[in-house]
Amino acid sequence: MGSWNDFNDAQSNANLIPKGTLAKVRLTIRPGGFDDPSQGWTGGYATRGSTGAVYLNGEFTVLEGPYARRKIFTLIGLHSPKGPDWANMGRSLVRGMLNSARGISDKDTSPEAQAARRINGLADLDGLEFVARIDIGTDAMGEEKNEIRAAVTPDHRDYAALMGTVAQPPSSAAPSGQPTSAPGVTGRPSWAQ
Repeated sequence: MGSWNDFNDAQSNANLIPKGTLAKVRLTIRPGGFDDPSQGWTGGYATRGSTGAVYLNGEFTVLEGPYARRKIFTLIGLHSPKGPDWANMGRSLVRGMLNSARGISDKDTSPEAQAARRINGLADLDGLEFVARIDIGTDAMGEEKNEIRAAVTPDHRDYAALMGTVAQPPSSAAPSGQPTSAPGVTGRPSWAQ
């Protein structure tokens, strides 16, 4: 323990979650009031910056584990006047978030998986819970900050534990003559109904 007049040996207060940490998070979109119905951007969720870039102002709250209640702020690109790269990164992140939240393998191309990757509007993303891979980037002042650039899908070995789900055996694993689902259950998740 260091003395109270020399702080050279005190731990640095970078306050960053280590790069590569996996955590279950909830996205809250901080509304920016920008709508463009021709793009499907309605409800005031999008923000238009001074450069003409359009993005979702994401606030990701860690839900469980040693970093519970910590907030990570990340912009999700929708459009940039400089070209398609930022929007493509944003679309890729949203695809991963939907795969993670809805338990879909990124390799799954079934009609059900394709339906799970569709949203009715940006409001569908507000409140989404998924497993994120936490990264470190820099803010406008050049200071390090946590960011979310990728979601973890069910293909990852730690996904089930982090999402609080247990991997379900294939339906063919049920003993013969036994129903594979409870009566009245369609087997379709609520978002697909």
